[in-house]
Amino acid sequence: MAAPKFVLPVRVADADIDRQGHVNNVAFVRFVQDVAVAHWLAVAPPDVQAAFTWVVRRHEIEYLRPAFAGEELLLRTWVGEPSGATWERFTEVARAGEDKPLVTARTVWALLDAATGRPRRVDLALVAHFAGA
Repeated sequence: MAAPKFVLPVRVADADIDRQGHVNNVAFVRFVQDVAVAHWLAVAPPDVQAAFTWVVRRHEIEYLRPAFAGEELLLRTWVGEPSGATWERFTEVARAGEDKPLVTARTVWALLDAATGRPRRVDLALVAHFAGA
């Protein structure tokens, strides 16, 4: 069963625009991170948020079409399969009202124990928080 998608709307700010007049690739990386963090905060209870933290191990991003200042974008994310202390996450960025993505991304996140900073296995209890997201 596929994980539910979490959606975060954002408006492209002037500061996100590069010299070519479209959203800079670094802004898209920030969007990928922002939606992942928002998803975590939306589904994990405060005690779980306090116990764990996440770091990125890998970003794979494909830039398909440009976005421009003032546009409303929808950041859609969902989790894939956990493996040990890592968990893959997928993200699509699209213009509001459109299904065709501007950007797609696959990110591998590593789960850390917040107190020790050491990797921690992604267990079924943690996975369960994302089942109804």
